[in-house]
Amino acid sequence: MSGHSPPTPMTSHRCGPLSGRADVPGDKSISHRSLILGALCVGETVITGLLEGEDVLDTAKAMRAFGAEVTCDPEGMWHVRGVGVGGFAEPSQVVDCGNSGTGVRLIMGAMATSPITATFTGDDSLNKRPMERITDPLTLFGARAVGRTGGRLPMTIVGATSPVPVRYEVPVPSAQVKSAVLFAGLNAPGQTIVVEREATRDHTERMLAGFGADITSEETSEGRIITLTGQPELTPQSIVVPRDPSSAAFPVCAALIVPGSDVLVPNIGLNPTRAGLFTTLREMGADLTYENMREEGGEPVADLRARFSPDLVGVEVPPERAASMIDEYPVLSVVAAFARGETVMRGVKELRVKESDRIDAMAEGLRAGGVEVEDGPDWWIVTGLGHGNVPGGQICVSHLDHRIAMSFIVMGMATNEPVSVDDASPIATSFPIFEGLMARLGADIRRS
Repeated sequence: MSGHSPPTPMTSHRCGPLSGRADVPGDKSISHRSLILGALCVGETVITGLLEGEDVLDTAKAMRAFGAEVTCDPEGMWHVRGVGVGGFAEPSQVVDCGNSGTGVRLIMGAMATSPITATFTGDDSLNKRPMERITDPLTLFGARAVGRTGGRLPMTIVGATSPVPVRYEVPVPSAQVKSAVLFAGLNAPGQTIVVEREATRDHTERMLAGFGADITSEETSEGRIITLTGQPELTPQSIVVPRDPSSAAFPVCAALIVPGSDVLVPNIGLNPTRAGLFTTLREMGADLTYENMREEGGEPVADLRARFSPDLVGVEVPPERAASMIDEYPVLSVVAAFARGETVMRGVKELRVKESDRIDAMAEGLRAGGVEVEDGPDWWIVTGLGHGNVPGGQICVSHLDHRIAMSFIVMGMATNEPVSVDDASPIATSFPIFEGLMARLGADIRRS
């Protein structure tokens, strides 16, 4: 959350059945990429359904700083008049990306192969997050990066004057790293190749192809090999942003643990690289169904219906599924608390370098609410107590992390005693309508 927002303590109380329609915001990943790719076109890209959370609005401001014209009309449609690949102007001021790790990392990639210099900063949370995983591959193109100890923001990127294409094997599963390298490759001559041993969300590849880039993806014994031909002329698009599965996770999970609930969450993007949570919930015995399945803008979409599921059981989540649900593990751990038996989550070390150390933050809060949690460097285990047996009553620290705050608010809807969050203001970065939406469904959330 940006540093200018005051803390907002909230308390979530046990509530009656949740029911109705939950219209969650647009997909954050696609929203970021729509703005950046629109800025790299010559001409106007029109975006409908853009997530207007603080993270995405900070990316819109950044695109203006690099020379694109970004506006929103009275009907809520966003218009981006771009400057073309290699056409970014040098910002006159420091680029503040707020709380958004996705925004800052993708923008660094997009500008790293232009002969300009830009300095990036963020809020207290973002400035603690490591950036070397991004800047290391960017230096291979010829860019230079100077930041604080440990590769942290504030950081200055000096773009390459004569960029060269690279072949890069992503060391850990990370869509942000992959996307930054591909965006940098746009302004490098020849072919940039990215190898990922474990597949991550593929919005960047799909959207680059949609904007006219020459990009291919091949599954091999090495893993997925993505090849991008540099210096294309991208074509402006009209984009309809599907609704965010990571945001949908919260009303869906709340409905599963609150007795009598029946909630419909329409128009959710079900890209297979993003739908791991819903697969896992169904394996746990969740009454979760897909309705009206279809395709929009190259992305699979469906309406999700979630109903109270009193007989959830713990499962072992396959490590290879982690990349498709990495942001959803916090709220999954809440559902696991209401299941019977152990839910085992492995291969999740990425959670320790998100907006907060999400394993530590969730383990601390769950234990304080009477739930047994074991954890290690890249794994954690939640031992569920079953429906109706989770005590609650704790005050949880959000650590400036929107997903931690929302997860504990969901938990309080079904615990025996209320659950409080010390600061729920970070929720505005990704889900600014969360509080009102959940209240309309029947949640009892009170500001302290």
